[in-house]
Amino acid sequence: MPVLHTLRRDVRGLLLVLLAAAALHTAPAPAAAADEPGWTAEPAAGGAAARPGGARPYFYLEGAPAAVLEDRLALTNTTDQERTVTLRGADAYNTADGALAARPAASGAPGGAGSWFSFGAGATVKIPPRTRAVVPFTVTVPPASPPGDHPAAVIAAEAGREVGVRVHLRVSGPTLAALTVEDVAVRGRGAAAVVGYTLVNRGNVALAPELDIRADGVFGEVPGRGPRTLPVELLPGQRVELTEPWPGAPVFDRVRVRVTVTAPGGARADAAASAWFVPWRAAGRTGLGLLALGAAASAALFLVRRRGPWRRTADGGAPGGPSGKPGVTTPAPEHELTGASR
Repeated sequence: MPVLHTLRRDVRGLLLVLLAAAALHTAPAPAAAADEPGWTAEPAAGGAAARPGGARPYFYLEGAPAAVLEDRLALTNTTDQERTVTLRGADAYNTADGALAARPAASGAPGGAGSWFSFGAGATVKIPPRTRAVVPFTVTVPPASPPGDHPAAVIAAEAGREVGVRVHLRVSGPTLAALTVEDVAVRGRGAAAVVGYTLVNRGNVALAPELDIRADGVFGEVPGRGPRTLPVELLPGQRVELTEPWPGAPVFDRVRVRVTVTAPGGARADAAASAWFVPWRAAGRTGLGLLALGAAASAALFLVRRRGPWRRTADGGAPGGPSGKPGVTTPAPEHELTGASR
């Protein structure tokens, strides 16, 4: 029994050590919280794009050329110290892989939608501790602005950290949904095969494209990728380069891959490319075997030609007969007849 008590005490001691180590390991967690910015930026409650409960995921503004549109941004300071936040408008665009981004302050296009924003005296906002500030702003649409979507964002910045709030900005007038598919190519083999392609928005409205990939080979139809909505919002005038995994790619075949993209509003485009699928390792081993076989056959033929033609004579020997002299053939001996004469 004393042994059991000693064992229990050792187990309790080990548990206490492990708990202490876990507490030391998790102690730096407050430092991570200290790295958080301590303020947020979002559309103020209300508006046409509001979710249930009043929250809005983005701004939605629409007006005719020369219109002045208004909305409000909410800034919330969740810390115990004052925050100073600066505000500006920015043009939105697609990165090469299709993500949405806002252009830096110094690189906005002249006359772009980012330059239509005005925050008045609220371009720099001081937010007291534990306070929510609502900042009004206006968007003045130039008189000659073309109709359609003009993607933009409101950028809030403090001490090098920026937060962007999306602005769906549309100028009233005719809209056109149009796109093209370019640069279709098949890369990789087997499970790593992908179909690469480029999408270009040729219209004046943002698009939510749907992709469909079909393929035909020498041996019949090849499984492609069924229709699916791409996780990309393609902005007007933007070009994105995308890839789609193709797990159904054949092992050995010559295929023609067709990429078809559609989008709400009647946009549709397709493009195709051809590709060979060859198991190069197996083909390499087969090629080496055939090469070795061909080399052996060539060597044998060479040896036969070096030795010259082989003709059999009446005595079964080589040309020239027993004398070994070329061109001299020993006549066959006459057979002696035996037996009784008749």
